[in-house]
Amino acid sequence: MRPVDWAVLCATVLAIVLWGVWKTRRVATADAYLRGEGERFWTIGLSIMATQASAITFLSTPGQAYEDGLGFIQFYFGLPIAMVLLAWWVVPIYRRLRVYTAYEYLEGRFDRKTRTLTALIFLVSRGLAAGMSLYAPALVLTAVLGWPLQITNLAMGALAVLYTVSGGTRAVSVTQSWQMGIMLSGMLAAFLFVLHALPDGVGLVGMVKVAGALGKMQGVDASLRLDTRYTLWSGLIGGLFVALAYFGTDQSQVQRYLGGASLRESRTGLLFNALIKVPMQFLVLMVGIAVVVFHQFERPPLLWNGVAEAQARRVPEVATKLDALDARLSRIFAEKHAAVQRMLGGDAAAKTVIRAREDDERAVRHDARALVRAPGQASDADSIFLSFVLRHFPPGLVGLLLAVIICAALSATASALNALGATSVVDFYRMWRPDSTDAERLRAARLCTIGWGVVAMSFAAFASLLDNLIQAVNILGSIFYGPMLGVFLTGWLLPRVRGTAAFCATLLAQACVVALWLGTGIGYLWYNVAGCALVVGLALVLQAVLEYWGASRVPSSTA
Repeated sequence: MRPVDWAVLCATVLAIVLWGVWKTRRVATADAYLRGEGERFWTIGLSIMATQASAITFLSTPGQAYEDGLGFIQFYFGLPIAMVLLAWWVVPIYRRLRVYTAYEYLEGRFDRKTRTLTALIFLVSRGLAAGMSLYAPALVLTAVLGWPLQITNLAMGALAVLYTVSGGTRAVSVTQSWQMGIMLSGMLAAFLFVLHALPDGVGLVGMVKVAGALGKMQGVDASLRLDTRYTLWSGLIGGLFVALAYFGTDQSQVQRYLGGASLRESRTGLLFNALIKVPMQFLVLMVGIAVVVFHQFERPPLLWNGVAEAQARRVPEVATKLDALDARLSRIFAEKHAAVQRMLGGDAAAKTVIRAREDDERAVRHDARALVRAPGQASDADSIFLSFVLRHFPPGLVGLLLAVIICAALSATASALNALGATSVVDFYRMWRPDSTDAERLRAARLCTIGWGVVAMSFAAFASLLDNLIQAVNILGSIFYGPMLGVFLTGWLLPRVRGTAAFCATLLAQACVVALWLGTGIGYLWYNVAGCALVVGLALVLQAVLEYWGASRVPSSTA
């Protein structure tokens, strides 16, 4: 990187961290630390978006679009519906009860063991996801500086812990507004630059035409296949369930709108997210589409992860095989490039050649990745956007895009650590030490936040084994979100069901979802539907059994 890139990157990241520390320097009570202060709707909305838009979004999603096109956008089709339902129905419940965490509600509705189980599920799932969020910016610094992943994980984790521990919920909220602005500005600048870098005469219309010929512009798949990950129905139904679970029961999101100045501000913050999230995700995917089209006119590299390729080439046999694959890719590119030119000139038949050569290129890249893939390396697909930025972006814009990725990582990680610390204190420490003072709870919250930061940094080492981070983090969430939503829906909708039935139904449903994940090829969005339906159905059955068993044990009256 050039000095101007370092200046932009360091100034942006340090300004965000120092702003968060300074702005929340007077947070001195457990209540202010855990719940935050009254926030306006735009702060809530931007904070909700920034919590969800981790560095994985900006690193992995363009790579997802490069490989598979716009189909991933269907994942978000259920989100706006979920935001409306939550704003109308769930937010008033939490506001009325003045809970610190979503799981407090379940103790009042069911019992303590159900609250403890759901809080534990959250700690496990969000603790693992926080590790993945840290791994993404580690890819950036590893690629730019050549640092070991352990050092970069430690650096990112330490920065996130610093301002999260200093100000808690308030620190997370005040920094996320700025972080979200930087993210959106950076991705828009990236899209405009790639569009401008296309050959003269291509432009936006030509870009869409070429991407369509490559099969990348199909944003909606109306098929009913359950083994396809992204379809219109999995997005509307499965996406609705995952959004209801994530925004309605996951403490990292619930905590964002619990601190609203009023019920109206909290509701409007969620609706703000409903309007902005899908267009934002479409923009990020279109960056990946633009990169695909750019590389129909300039030959792409055989492998995007240059570090992994350089390590693999140290073995002479592997280097020979990679050279052969690279030569084959050159021939494929030449044929495809000629076909693209013919298609832009009006030859409709060239589309068949383009699609065939695209399949050939995919096969070549698959063989190359198999040669170099090793534990501890970033996946090649997750390196696509970063590699393109470093190869082609001008000075200053490189620093801005790296700042986008690192700000996103800090934002998502800080939200997760804040929620993990709050849940640890409210749902475990406070029950264990009910007579603890405010100062003791504040100290415990800060220590728990640091502890979860260590856990996240440790798990980040595992993330390098995953093929695509954006899919991995969504699969992880889908394994847990269905049962979590199911127990909350049972509490909201089925007053007849009591604690023991809800507790057992949640355990059984969670085991079933894990079995689905390990033993079937069903698209992961359906895990959310299955898990939720299993909890609700099993809770009703178990409650009926318990009532019958209890009634049968009551001795009949005698005359």
